[in-house]
Amino acid sequence: MRYLLVTILIISLGLPACKKEHYEWEDYQYTAVPVVTIDTTKTALPTRQAGKVAFFNLKDTNVANQEFAFSLDWVGFDKATVTSIEVYTTYNKAESSVPPYPLVISSPGNQYTSIAQFPLPSIVGSGELLYETVTTFPKTFSFTAAQLAAINNVDLSTVKTNDYFLFKFILNLGDGSRIVSFYNNICDEARGEPGDCRVGVRFKNQ
Repeated sequence: MRYLLVTILIISLGLPACKKEHYEWEDYQYTAVPVVTIDTTKTALPTRQAGKVAFFNLKDTNVANQEFAFSLDWVGFDKATVTSIEVYTTYNKAESSVPPYPLVISSPGNQYTSIAQFPLPSIVGSGELLYETVTTFPKTFSFTAAQLAAINNVDLSTVKTNDYFLFKFILNLGDGSRIVSFYNNICDEARGEPGDCRVGVRFKNQ
């Protein structure tokens, strides 16, 4: 038994010396993430907070005055701070496969949508419009459909079912870092992830 214990001790002490490879993921750093709260009262059709999506209803003749609103904040988990968040906006045509409506809510806990409401990954592209750089939080945004159309240079009369306006975010941290994208497992609302890298409003005809 004594020899067994000595052998185990030698192996345990010797294990760190066996590591020869240094992996990139070992140089991780902490970051902050954007957090969005949609105003679920300003949507033409019912939605869920966890979906980070609101709706305009094309069946309404007054669609131009329908509203969409959200507040933007951040959380740094006591590890990082945010000095500003760049807010980008785009108008997008419907995908070939869109999430179902009414929203399908899945487990665990009957909380989250069964599928991401907008395409992933959430990366700001060269054609996206910088709408505002926010430095004071939380910041509330409120728009009508007509205002979003004007901001994105869209003729509201040409919009089709399942087209959507989308907002994305780039974080500027207190240490000078600029976080331009996050992995899907930070921003996927279908899994209740800690960050909200985008929020949007989709056109329906209900």
